[in-house]
Amino acid sequence: MGNAAKIAIVVLGLLLLVGVFVGMWVIGEYNQIVAMDEQVKAQWAQVENQLKRRYDLIPNLVETVKGYASHEKGLFENIAAARTQYFQAKTPKDQIAASNQLEGFLSRLLVLKETYPNLKANESFLKLQDSLEGTENRIAVERKRYNDVVKVLNTYTRSFFGRLIAAIANVYQATYYDIPEAEKAAPKVNFGK
Repeated sequence: MGNAAKIAIVVLGLLLLVGVFVGMWVIGEYNQIVAMDEQVKAQWAQVENQLKRRYDLIPNLVETVKGYASHEKGLFENIAAARTQYFQAKTPKDQIAASNQLEGFLSRLLVLKETYPNLKANESFLKLQDSLEGTENRIAVERKRYNDVVKVLNTYTRSFFGRLIAAIANVYQATYYDIPEAEKAAPKVNFGK
């Protein structure tokens, strides 16, 4: 065997070794992005669990308030429509939009207790309000956790090699669960009469 043949074998061996390392790296990156995508889906499922809890409480809360605020029919209809919209939504983005819309209506519903003093003292209303507030806190926690994993996935899919691996794995950027515009505005406080 000549000198040229030995060099060719060494070069081929090095190329094969580099190919194996590159292949292992690609497989590792592929598995990593698939895991990130699954984490986003799992975290969204947690958000959905809490949203479902909220939507299960709403009919009871609405029925309790209806007796005191019968002229608030439009608000009750809006709440029912937003609740229906959520269950008809097909994507997390649409579910987030429906959820944000409902949050505004729920805020208005809970403000009614100031208008109806007897409602403030109603034990069923107070229990439902506490349950709803607890659920809203859980939603806030799950929304943060969801947004954290979305950030990891989206950052990866925007990186140079991440974009390539994401395309291979058919994984795309996820939608953040943003705060509704109405909640971003600072509340107005008026101590005047």
